[in-house]
Amino acid sequence: MPSMMLVVHQSRYDSVEETSKQLKTAIETNGWKSPAILNMNKSMAKNGVHMDNQIRIVELCNAAYAKDILMTNPEVSTLMPCAWGVYRAKDGKVYISGMNMGLMGKMFGGNIAKVMGNAVSKDEKQILKHIIQE
Repeated sequence: MPSMMLVVHQSRYDSVEETSKQLKTAIETNGWKSPAILNMNKSMAKNGVHMDNQIRIVELCNAAYAKDILMTNPEVSTLMPCAWGVYRAKDGKVYISGMNMGLMGKMFGGNIAKVMGNAVSKDEKQILKHIIQE
């Protein structure tokens, strides 16, 4: 079950930086906001930890969807904003990972299922369609 919670896609792009940049553009083109791209390598290095593989976290948020969920289920705020991980794996390829919103929605049920399992899941597919390899 834990492996079903994440969805991983191979990027069309050869670098973590380019994938993150293209992802941010796609997020904003599709009417969402991308408040930050977190450079995990720099953050870890500030604490004396060095990582060989490049990792970024690209945040994304749709205020209307967030409001729909938070009005009925404020405890879910811990899952916000949404985020995708962008990283170079040991095989040398760049990947994008994220929560399986359809499954997450079903697990919570109710309004969360309606928003996360339907609207958010559909929007994420649209955002990713030109970024990932099919």
